[in-house]
Amino acid sequence: MSKKRWTVESMEDQRGRVAIVTGANSGIGFEAAKALAAKNARVIVASRNAERGGAAVAAIRDGVAGGDVELLLLDLASLASVQRFADEFSQRFDRLDLLINNAGVMMPKRREETADGFELQIGTNHLGHFALTMRLLPLLVRTPGARVVNVSSSAQNFGKFDPEDLQWTDRSFHRMGSYGASKVANMLFTLELQRRLEEVGADTIATACHPGWTATNLQKTSPLIRFLNPLFGMQSWQGALPTLYAAVAPEAEGGGYYGPDGLGTLRGYPTRNKPSKVSTDGAAATRLWELSEELTGVSMPAAANG
Repeated sequence: MSKKRWTVESMEDQRGRVAIVTGANSGIGFEAAKALAAKNARVIVASRNAERGGAAVAAIRDGVAGGDVELLLLDLASLASVQRFADEFSQRFDRLDLLINNAGVMMPKRREETADGFELQIGTNHLGHFALTMRLLPLLVRTPGARVVNVSSSAQNFGKFDPEDLQWTDRSFHRMGSYGASKVANMLFTLELQRRLEEVGADTIATACHPGWTATNLQKTSPLIRFLNPLFGMQSWQGALPTLYAAVAPEAEGGGYYGPDGLGTLRGYPTRNKPSKVSTDGAAATRLWELSEELTGVSMPAAANG
């Protein structure tokens, strides 16, 4: 007897729950936000672009009758924007059930920097989300059954963690190498956050996921990937399933890594996957956490101790 595939129909009702989805204006973030709204969650679309974010909110409302969804501006490439977002959200809401750290940038053609001088990919994909998570952690730990979901990538399989040159200033910039390193960071962050949450006895868990090969506009800077997308890429709704599974499936566990169940984990339906070896290095996870605190100026708040 074959195992039943996990889909959006497998999701339980999310009424009364509040979810933030970063980068929800397109791709798998949009599909995850739409699915959560369809299951009656209150969804915050966190986007740096007011026009695109507003269009996403309108599209979700059009597709989900009575969908409770709104836009809050967030630019993960700016620590000031992260703080403004977290302050506004914390003033308006008394709970946070799901923080889905989905937004990202992929392989810019040259080395770029965030507003705070971080290399763009590590700065946006990891450091911005680290700062956001730390600032929202008090709300998360006060909310029963809350989860942090970090969207990584199978690119972690060829990524390396170099604590001596996290910003790619001492070596020639390699856009794929930098992207892979940022995805390793997503996994290391998940494991260290889970360890620290367990250490303080918090109910909140941290999970990670990856979308396999999903055709999205994240790949706009890679002509080869765009060419191959019609042959190998899943549609965004299917690529969003591991994110949703990590966020709401009762069987998803803290520190778990979820992705497609097909060949090479490129396609299929959600199941537990195995992170790359470098992404499970405990010493590297601790070192990354220390560097993240140092670079962002944000630490795990005492209010997160349950």
